[in-house]
Amino acid sequence: MHNSLVDTIIGAVVIGIAAVFFFFAYSVSGAGTGQGGYKLTAEFESIDGINVGSDIRMAGIKVGTVTAQELNAESFQAIVTMAIDNKIKLPDDTTAKVTSEGLLGAKFIVLDPGGSETMLKDGDDISYTQGALDLWSLVNQFLFKDDDEKKTDGN
Repeated sequence: MHNSLVDTIIGAVVIGIAAVFFFFAYSVSGAGTGQGGYKLTAEFESIDGINVGSDIRMAGIKVGTVTAQELNAESFQAIVTMAIDNKIKLPDDTTAKVTSEGLLGAKFIVLDPGGSETMLKDGDDISYTQGALDLWSLVNQFLFKDDDEKKTDGN
């Protein structure tokens, strides 16, 4: 009888710890707030590494989430739809840039507010964007630049 009571108490403690862990993981991930807020769209030349669920940040703080992405069939640019926290009011000259947490880190979109007095509303577009930087293309361009110059010089 004594062993079953101890087993029951230990089982309850383990279930309680698991519940606390899942609540913490859910709240930190932002999964509960990903769809809230007002919607903005932006067109980028390239969004390599950005997916639905990627962070939208300002000053290093998460202020929104990417909710959809599609290809504009006319301009061949990526259209990103994002949900921004209702507490954050952005001027209409805000810029959006795809960046990453270091060389191998996760990609996210950074918003840099401008100085306009007019604020963006639900459904508006962010006009000023900068796409993802292709690091490997830059490395290849740098490495093979000398070879191209030697070919044109005749050496």
